[in-house]
Amino acid sequence: MTKLRVHNFALSLDGYAAGPDQSAKDPLGVRGEELHEWMFAEDRDPAVDKFVDLGIAGIGATIMGRNMFSPTRRTRDEDSWTGWWGPNPPFHHPVFVLTHHPRPSITMDGGTTFHFVDQGIDTALALARDAAGGQDVRLAGGAATIRQYLRAGLVDEMHLAVVPVLLGAGERLFDDGVTDFECAESITVDSIAHMRLVKTIRPS
Repeated sequence: MTKLRVHNFALSLDGYAAGPDQSAKDPLGVRGEELHEWMFAEDRDPAVDKFVDLGIAGIGATIMGRNMFSPTRRTRDEDSWTGWWGPNPPFHHPVFVLTHHPRPSITMDGGTTFHFVDQGIDTALALARDAAGGQDVRLAGGAATIRQYLRAGLVDEMHLAVVPVLLGAGERLFDDGVTDFECAESITVDSIAHMRLVKTIRPS
């Protein structure tokens, strides 16, 4: 069965996935970029590459929130915005963007098409699973979007990278008492803890 997976998602030691005061200038909030420096390191450890590669392998579609796609939570005045990633986004498959203000789909270079879904998380997941063609669906973020799917019990697997940074405020990932995951594997490289969490199958 098609799984819904979160991969390469970074958190601070105090649980924030983005810093405070998110804006077009600081889309991840103040100091939020520090959470992702490990991913772009030129001398990244091969053990970390394994976790990063898992975020690509077997993925046929992606779901993301509106705030991850565009710089602010504005409404219809952003219809010309085509994402942060330039003319050839790195997805190379269908991407479903949750929004309250739908717009026509955007086809980009390299096989990425952005579809805008205003019927909620279940509809977005159904569309993504159909588009994935038997492969898994990646849940890209941001934190508020992932929380919605966690709250609904729809996430099957998560790769989290816990970075030794204290942000003090911002957007948290775990605020809903999520306990139905267990750690399947973990490594610590350069003081960053990478862990793969899988959904616990509880007896009925």
